[in-house]
Amino acid sequence: MTIKQISIFLENKPGQLAGICRELAKADINIATLSLADTADFGIVRMIVDDHAKGCKVLAEAGFAVRETDVVMATVPNHPGGMAEVTAKLDAAGADIEYSYAYALGDGDKAILVFRFKDNAKGEAALATV
Repeated sequence: MTIKQISIFLENKPGQLAGICRELAKADINIATLSLADTADFGIVRMIVDDHAKGCKVLAEAGFAVRETDVVMATVPNHPGGMAEVTAKLDAAGADIEYSYAYALGDGDKAILVFRFKDNAKGEAALATV
């Protein structure tokens, strides 16, 4: 399923992630999952929240550089080799993954994967077979 992701570009200095989390908490926005990637000078936080439009507005008003992106979310088996099965199907379909992150709760039998593909429709179609 295609969903909206918020990407926030940050200076690579202490307290930046806390600032984002604080602003979202004040606005009563829940973070479902996030990923943080960094370089020497900046970081990119990618997150899924329960109200992406409000989240973008709140963070932009707080001075953060924010972008909204379409990503594909899939529920997949949570067991050893589960990710290998998923990525094999994506590879067979020629789905080009730009990035991905995942989360699973406890010992459940399902995990949630978030993907950004060069062609989201192609990736989503391949994931429908999982």
